[in-house]
Amino acid sequence: MKLQSLVLATAAALTMTTAFAVPAGTWSVAAGAHMVDPKSDNGQLANGTLAVEVDDDIRPTISGEYFIANNVGIELLAAIPFHHDITLTDNAGNEIDAETQHLPPTLSVQYHFDGYDLPMNVKPFVGVGVNYTTFFKERIYLGNGNDLELDDSVGVAGHVGLDIPFAPTESFRIDARYMDIKTDASLNGTDIGEVDISPWVYGVAFVKQF
Repeated sequence: MKLQSLVLATAAALTMTTAFAVPAGTWSVAAGAHMVDPKSDNGQLANGTLAVEVDDDIRPTISGEYFIANNVGIELLAAIPFHHDITLTDNAGNEIDAETQHLPPTLSVQYHFDGYDLPMNVKPFVGVGVNYTTFFKERIYLGNGNDLELDDSVGVAGHVGLDIPFAPTESFRIDARYMDIKTDASLNGTDIGEVDISPWVYGVAFVKQF
C-alpha cells in the first residue's frame, strides 16, 4: 500500500512538473519598459582631469524568445533608443555637459524553472548572453566645432527574472539585467579615455506565449 501511494505521488509530481514546463517550439513576446541605471563611477577622461557621470533613462522595450528545449529559450531584447545626459567635472569642480543616445540589443540563453506555488505558480528564470551597444547622436556642449564620439561596445550580459501568470499563456514579468558596457571616448578625433557605463537594467513587461 505504501509503495502504491509512493508511485502515485511520484507520478502526480512528474505530471505537475510537466504541466509547468514551457515546451520546446514555444515562442514568447514580452512588451514593457526598462530603466538603464549606469554604475555610479563612470570613469576618468583626459588623463584623469575629467570625472564622468552618466544618468539613467527609461524607454519601452520588446523581446522575443524561442524555446529550443523544454524551459530553455533564446531571447533577443530590443528597445527604442535610450538617451543619457553626461556630466564631465574637472578637478576645479567645473562641469561640462554632454549627451548621447544608444541602442543595446542583447541576445541571451535562458533557463525557466518550473512553477513555484508562492502562492501562484510563478516561474523564475536566469540567463546569460552578449550585449552589443551602439552609440549615436553624441554631443558635447564645449563651444562650436567640438565633436564627441563614443565607440560601440560588446560585453557579457546576465539576466534574472520572475514570470507571474494570470492566464494559461499570459504573464506579468519583473526582471533585472547586468550589462558590461564600456566605450572608448574621443574628442575631435583624439582618444580621451574609457567611459564605463556597465548598468543594471530593471524592467516590467507583459508576456504572451504562442
